[in-house]
Formats: sequence, structure tokens, C-alpha cells
Amino acid sequence: MIFIGIDPGKNGGIALITMDNSIVNTIPYSDDSLLLWTRGAKNTDECVAYVEAVHAMPGQGVTSMFNFGKNYGYILGVLESYHIPIVNVTPQKWKKYMGVTSDKNTSIELCQKLFPDINLLATNRSRKPNDGMAEALLIAEYGRRVHGQKG
Repeated sequence: MIFIGIDPGKNGGIALITMDNSIVNTIPYSDDSLLLWTRGAKNTDECVAYVEAVHAMPGQGVTSMFNFGKNYGYILGVLESYHIPIVNVTPQKWKKYMGVTSDKNTSIELCQKLFPDINLLATNRSRKPNDGMAEALLIAEYGRRVHGQKG
């Protein structure tokens, strides 16, 4: 079983984890990376995408909200086109389950503890771990754990 976690934010990430943790990877979100990863996953019958179900925040500009909605819709459309089941999960739900707070550093710290070999740098020039990549991996891990409890 393959679990895809997606943090759809501006600095979001995409992560992939298998049920047995034999494959764990994360990359910064981009339209191209989404297409690449879902194209590879579509050949697998046992695949599910957990997408952070977020919404516009008060104080965001109109252009910002429009771009975010467009990006979120694009993600859902790509997953649907490849027949990958989608589970929307609120940040409150997966963060509470995983024991992290709204402080992005708690997500980075937990990721580094659970997956010490995973590189959370968005580029070779990055100095700080990418919180979107960390949160995408934790969303995928949330999906893996919740799925394991059902079976």
C-alpha cells in the first residue's frame, strides 16, 4: 500500500510512504512534481492520497485566496484523473493525532525523529528544513497509521 501526503500550501510538499516503510520520500510541492509522482502511483492498485483540507484564512488577499483555491483544485483534479482515492484531512485532525502543534518547527522535529534519514531541504542551497515537506510526510504517516488501525 502506498500513502501519498500532500501539503497544498505555497511552500507545501508531497510525500510518499509505503505501508512497511520500505519507501519513504518527500519533495517540495510543484505542479510538475505532483504529476510525476501521481503518474507513477497510478499503476498501483493500492494507493491513497491524504490531502490537507485547508481553506482561506481571514486577512488573506483576494489574489492569494484565488491562487490557493486554484492550486487546491488542481491537486484534486490530478488525483481524480489518475483514479487515486482522496482522503481530505483537516490540519487539526492529523496534527492532534501526530502530536504536533501549529508551530511548524514541531512538525520538522517529529519528522526528523521518525525519519532521520530523510532530507527535508527543498534544494541543495537550502539551509533550513522545509516545513511543507515535513508536514506532507507527517500527513502520509497519519494516513499509514490510520489505515493500519482499520485493518
